[in-house]
Amino acid sequence: MSEARTATLERQTSESKVRVSLDIDGTGRAQISTGVGFFDHMLTAFAKHSLIDLEVESAGDLHVDAHHTVEDTAIVLGQAIRSALGDKSGIRRFGNALVPLDEALAQAVVDVSGRPYCVHTGEPTGQVYVLIGGSQGVSGVAASIPYPGSLTRHVMETLAFHAHICLHLTVISGRDPHHIVECQFKALARALRDAIAFDPRIEGIPSTKGAL
Repeated sequence: MSEARTATLERQTSESKVRVSLDIDGTGRAQISTGVGFFDHMLTAFAKHSLIDLEVESAGDLHVDAHHTVEDTAIVLGQAIRSALGDKSGIRRFGNALVPLDEALAQAVVDVSGRPYCVHTGEPTGQVYVLIGGSQGVSGVAASIPYPGSLTRHVMETLAFHAHICLHLTVISGRDPHHIVECQFKALARALRDAIAFDPRIEGIPSTKGAL
């Protein structure tokens, strides 16, 4: 349990170039740049509430839309979490968090099981069609492009798959699209924070199988 739980991974395709560096046993420090301002905000919140030090630098085909950049960032983030966890010896394994943001409320339950699975429910009808954020820079050139509400489920599924965790994420209530997304990222962060924490009473890997 004395080994540093860190990882730095890079992934490059014709659609994006992503670099993620993280320290699971950090303090929540974040340096995020994806070109999708609202997604930067969500990853910053994720780092803050998971206590994972997180650096993300993504450059993608934002002239198309946000999809490839956001998806590929989630792939590398999940892979980095999995890599940093090592054999998972001594961790609590399970985490459960219920997080409000004004009128919105979300619950995340995590099992660092080694078996990828994601159940994502409860978003209100129409959330998938919402565009959140985006801004114009000099001479009307886009400084940051909008984040489509449809990407939240995709991010959660992608992250769970590549981190090899089981994630149940439920939106219990919500009206404001920004709040609905943000409380989900924060709930995931808090649940994961508990699941990956060490428990001094646990010896070895917390599974009757002897492996996770």
